[in-house]
Amino acid sequence: MKKIGVLIVEDSEVVRLLLQHVIGADSRLAVVGAAASAEEALDLLERLSPDVISLDIRLPGMNGFEATRRIMRERPTPIVVCSASVESGDLKITMNALRAGALAVVEKPVGTTRDDYDRLARTLCTQLAIMSEVKVVRQRAFDAGPVVRGAVLQPAPAGARVRAKLDTPLRVLGIGASTGGPNAVVQLLTDLGSDFPLPILLVQHMMPTFLAGFVSWLEGVTPFRAVIARNGEAPVRGTVYLAPADHHLQIEGDRIRLTQDVAVSAQRPSATVMFASMARTLGDAALGILLTGMGDDGADGLVAMRHAGAYTVAEHESTAVVYGMPKAAVDRGGACECLPLKSIAPRVLELISTVEEA
Repeated sequence: MKKIGVLIVEDSEVVRLLLQHVIGADSRLAVVGAAASAEEALDLLERLSPDVISLDIRLPGMNGFEATRRIMRERPTPIVVCSASVESGDLKITMNALRAGALAVVEKPVGTTRDDYDRLARTLCTQLAIMSEVKVVRQRAFDAGPVVRGAVLQPAPAGARVRAKLDTPLRVLGIGASTGGPNAVVQLLTDLGSDFPLPILLVQHMMPTFLAGFVSWLEGVTPFRAVIARNGEAPVRGTVYLAPADHHLQIEGDRIRLTQDVAVSAQRPSATVMFASMARTLGDAALGILLTGMGDDGADGLVAMRHAGAYTVAEHESTAVVYGMPKAAVDRGGACECLPLKSIAPRVLELISTVEEA
């Protein structure tokens, strides 16, 4: 079986050699080249045609964000950001690289205990293997797709409560996302606008090290206040509440509840757990949106919401970086509609307006 070709972009010679060792030791992967700068990597791309790129953020000359933009514009290739720093400046570059088209961010397996080294090495190699299969296209990260007018209605699952019209005041919006999610979440929140009347709960699968930076970045580039959710607080409009690392985010009554119950779909936090709690607590007073991501997390949660009479939307294949989680929701009957990313916010605002006018 042909191995997955990896191009390493890392300015530190010591770390570059370490990454070559880690990646080369994985039976799925083969290092096809190593570059000390983004400029050198761009020169190697055409000649080496790697399947995936491991990209450092802090590089001499062109940084990781600028490199990602160039790669996605000139020769689109799956990119996994490999970063050791959680300093604010580097986190900003990392988050912007994700927005520019990088698919995932992982920690470098350096400066850790042996157990941590092994864990981070496995995570890096697994992410490289998985992301190599993602079909990226030129400037995909900046294209949220056309706005589609009219509903792309999906059949309801057996036993679901289907209302003739939306007439219940809506209370909470829940969003689930994974691979490709940071960029999609920013696009959605930006399109919802600063006057959006509902509190927002968000499950975004991400390595814990980068969670605080992601929250800070969200607050800086969207019209919303963004926070890591706290147990027992009451969600309010104008704020996005992000599930903390290794905790499920749920809603009970009018309060947030955090738990460390068993992982669902191999995820904690899990979008399915969040959506299921919204179905139990809010019924038809909730909205659920499932964006791009690998696997099936969130799908069963949307089914539960739909059974409870809530309105649910899955991102369409035409804009999802990875059409895994949304497809699972559609296949199981959990999505009332399946829409391109750019069409989701207008549809949500239309639904809210319909309820207010009822």
